[in-house]
Amino acid sequence: MAIASEDFQHSSNSTYRIASSSLRADQEALLEKLLDRPPPGLQRPEDRYYGTYIIFFSLGIGSLLPWNFFVTAKEYWMFKLGNSSSPATGEDPGGSDILNYFESYLAVASTVPSMLCLVANFLLVNRVAVHVRVLTSLTIILAIFMVITALVKVDTSSWTRGFFAVTIVCMVFLSSASVVFSSSIYGMTGSFPMRNSQALISGGAMGGTVSAVASLVDLAASSDVRDSALAFFLTATVFLVLCLGLYLLLSRLEYSRYYMRPVLAAHVFSGEEELPQDSPSPPLVASRSSDSHTPPLCPILKKTASLGFCVTYVFFISSLIYPAVCTNIESLHKGSGSLWTTKFFVPLTTFLLYNFADLCGRQLTAWIQVPGPNSMVLPGLVLLRTCLIPLFVLCNYQPRIHLKTVLFQSDVYPALLNSLLGLSNGYLSTLALLYGPKIVPRELAEATGVVMSFYMCLGLTLGSACSTLLVHLI
Repeated sequence: MAIASEDFQHSSNSTYRIASSSLRADQEALLEKLLDRPPPGLQRPEDRYYGTYIIFFSLGIGSLLPWNFFVTAKEYWMFKLGNSSSPATGEDPGGSDILNYFESYLAVASTVPSMLCLVANFLLVNRVAVHVRVLTSLTIILAIFMVITALVKVDTSSWTRGFFAVTIVCMVFLSSASVVFSSSIYGMTGSFPMRNSQALISGGAMGGTVSAVASLVDLAASSDVRDSALAFFLTATVFLVLCLGLYLLLSRLEYSRYYMRPVLAAHVFSGEEELPQDSPSPPLVASRSSDSHTPPLCPILKKTASLGFCVTYVFFISSLIYPAVCTNIESLHKGSGSLWTTKFFVPLTTFLLYNFADLCGRQLTAWIQVPGPNSMVLPGLVLLRTCLIPLFVLCNYQPRIHLKTVLFQSDVYPALLNSLLGLSNGYLSTLALLYGPKIVPRELAEATGVVMSFYMCLGLTLGSACSTLLVHLI
């Protein structure tokens, strides 16, 4: 995109500099007053009763709640895949591979299609309207959960491998649809003030917290695996229906319509429509090539290179440690046989604390947004999280083959480290994800959101792959 001016350009969603401008303080690039300033002659409506904020927060929960519920139901998958629908049925020896490596199969079935779908979603940004992508992906997720819920009460003992194949296929479609849904919604929030993006990202962490709490309730109260799984999946299904309704309501709110106009007009950039005269940034749109359907990737990558590294490395370290290392740290008093040291130690110190701290870190960005997008402090803090790896390894990880030393002789340390891991993951990743769509021109905000989602998925994929190596080194 060629722009001759050296002045600041800004719109309701972005403040950025022309390439030839000298760099100033980071806060000028993300000054919230400029992000929220309405264009001349057009009055910006208020977000009455925080309706838009609540909707984006709920959509954030919906974007990760299905995945979290799918993964958290470990007892149910072991029950089904163990070929033990009745007490008299023994475990199929041929199915031991499925049981032992089920999480690995799920990881492959989720990460690989997710990467491919993110690429496809980037190519479709200007070809398929955002509301079509969102509604289609939500419908697919809902249909998958209806299938999974229907299979809960079905006796699959005679076709365990077939059920495993169905489960993996469901995971492929679930992760693919989820990543299209989340990246499309996240890209759409690039046209809104920053707090709406923060609401969406914080909602994702709330989904993890809800699933962790539900898992604890299930452990404490469930007597039948199938009954608890049925309630588990029905909860997710009902919430997905709610998300569908909330998204349809979003376009009816005056506040949302004000910011969604350039987003809903998906073909504006291809020359099929004229942008309204009171649009927040007509010069930027006019500068786009009239026959361009695919957003320019190179300028986006150049603009977001530092932030992309931060997002990738944050999620790389997090997925390297959580859950592969965290879930194998045992209580030092496990031999006592108490419920705390056996049944509830990992769910509390790992799943609940990590997800709750992650939620707090993401919510903290609603009030504190430092360091800025161009500051070297941000990547410095991200790199500092590398120190968490040896700290977790020196906890009571079991079994230990190569590294025999357990330095931290207290159950308090895993709890503190999980909290620190989650808090830093939530705060640093959210900062980078918030900044990404705000440092590019308005018409590139949605495409930049998809690119930032790709960085996140890349970090998760690399971390999950390297976690296997780390476990073997211990």
